[in-house]
Amino acid sequence: MTKTLYIVRHGQTELNKQGIIQGRGINSDLNEEGRHQAGLFFEAYKSVPFDKIYISSLKRTQQSVQQFIDLGIPYEKLSGLDELGWGVYEGKSPTPETKLAFLKIARDWQDGLLDEKFEGGESPNEVKQRQEDALKVILSHTDEKTVLICMHGRALRLLLCQLSKQSLSEMDSFPHQNLILYKVAYDGEKFEIIDFNNAQHLKQA
Repeated sequence: MTKTLYIVRHGQTELNKQGIIQGRGINSDLNEEGRHQAGLFFEAYKSVPFDKIYISSLKRTQQSVQQFIDLGIPYEKLSGLDELGWGVYEGKSPTPETKLAFLKIARDWQDGLLDEKFEGGESPNEVKQRQEDALKVILSHTDEKTVLICMHGRALRLLLCQLSKQSLSEMDSFPHQNLILYKVAYDGEKFEIIDFNNAQHLKQA
């Protein structure tokens, strides 16, 4: 069984623009720029014969690929693709204190402390577990050769670590911005990233 996965981060939201952490508990809409990014991505990839679209349970992912859904391509929501839960810090404006808290937890994760999390939030290892469940669903449909997956920034980094057999502590080695593309080939045994942090479509304005 072979598959090609087109994995994108959702388009910009107003909270993205303001530098406010959204996480799994904030169900925000795309802003005008995010809708523009979604349109650029659609124009660049509308000819790809996607068999299926997988999105998270948060509406910003569906809004980012709605034009593909409107073509009649079937889609499925998987909560395993949701963003990491940032707990008490979700929706809060950045302050010196919150910046220090995020810096500390990022360092903990880089040091391999992958069970660390904010109060009410999720650890990388917890996200990994639900992503494994989502991946099982995606891989179980052997007839779907080309799929589009829309998800979230931190969750995307964690998934790419899994697919490339790297420790989750290496998550920051995968850069991203809103509506960038990672293209991944699966040969039935292993995954290979064949297009890395591609933003070319966003420059076609």
